[in-house]
Amino acid sequence: MKEKGWSFYQRFEEQMRRSDQDRLLLHACCCPCSSHCLELLAEHFDITVFFYNPNMDTAEEYEKRFAELVRFTKEAPFASKVHLVEAEYDPESFSAIIKGREMEPERGSRCYDCYHLRLRKTAEYAKDHGFDCFSTTLSISPYKNADWLNEIGVALEQKMREEAGPGSQDSRTEQDVPYFLFSDFKKKNGYKRSIELSEEYGLYRQDYCGCRFSKAERARHVAERDGAGE
Repeated sequence: MKEKGWSFYQRFEEQMRRSDQDRLLLHACCCPCSSHCLELLAEHFDITVFFYNPNMDTAEEYEKRFAELVRFTKEAPFASKVHLVEAEYDPESFSAIIKGREMEPERGSRCYDCYHLRLRKTAEYAKDHGFDCFSTTLSISPYKNADWLNEIGVALEQKMREEAGPGSQDSRTEQDVPYFLFSDFKKKNGYKRSIELSEEYGLYRQDYCGCRFSKAERARHVAERDGAGE
């Protein structure tokens, strides 16, 4: 039995084949993760990258990652027509949804809610600004749960269709209800390609997700590795 990720990717490929320069709002967590996603999508979609990441531990990190996106879209030929939207840095939103779960391990329910927060904001912006579809680059990372990301995206689309009422359920390109573009961008060596593009364009490639919890986990792993080598 094939894993869910391949099913999601196959559905994505079908959507991509059907697209006729549909307007896509693509949530991005950072430039390295965006690199291959943009390379893959640029031929089929009119892309606007939506940079919304309230989980970032500092405003400096937020600004640094967005600046790399700006530079990359200017330098990479396939990204030359990509538009960028930098959303407000509001760490209070992240702090509110994870309150009381600060001691939970990484890649658990706290991360699920972080995915949901960022995708919900993306879906709302896509709906309010007339985009045909929305998605996220997060699934390219081997550390992110693509099943969760796709399930959240589908649920957000369905919720918007229910709120829109009768007549919105069957239209893929209903103007006020953007569809969710399935993804598992790590498939077909997508993650490997993102590393290659990072090296080619000299991208700032951070070694943690962005939140203070992933940063602390990374520091622990480094300390353990260095300690084992003594």
